[in-house]
Amino acid sequence: MREKIIIEIEDRMNKVVEGMEREFSTLRTGKASIALLDTIRVEAYNTQMPINQLASVTVPEPRLLVVQPWDKSTLHAIEKSILASDLGLTPSNDGKIIRIPIPKLTEERRKMLVKHVHKLAEGGRISVRQVRREMNALIKDREKEGELSEDIARKLHDEIQDLTDRYIKEIDERLKGKEEEILEV
Repeated sequence: MREKIIIEIEDRMNKVVEGMEREFSTLRTGKASIALLDTIRVEAYNTQMPINQLASVTVPEPRLLVVQPWDKSTLHAIEKSILASDLGLTPSNDGKIIRIPIPKLTEERRKMLVKHVHKLAEGGRISVRQVRREMNALIKDREKEGELSEDIARKLHDEIQDLTDRYIKEIDERLKGKEEEILEV
């Protein structure tokens, strides 16, 4: 039972960190990244689809994304969706591919992005602590019901705290890395 609880906690905390990392990857930092377009949905074939299901996205240069649709009829829909997104990107198409230059970030925009990244990281920390709180409550309930001894419950609480500290440290490290990436001129 102890191992099952620990595995569940690690799984849930890992999902929190992975979700935060996905959020980080969608932020425009002045460098081209395929993940930048992950949140954009395109109206094609009477449904909303992610760009990566309609085209190949490549990064031929550090500040340029190239989107090459598999079906040329979706070219204008993809371009329209990129323009409508809140990423502030201006695509240009030549009838076959879409080129998306990634502009340099202003100092003001960098500071706004750093604040946003800090909010995302704090949300991750809160989620990790919520997992800890829920699992500690579960352990207390199991202890009251007699399924766990007091010693095992105490050890589990300590292990949960260690996991919480480890995952919060990991969030802080990823935050620091993303912050450096954003502020890099």
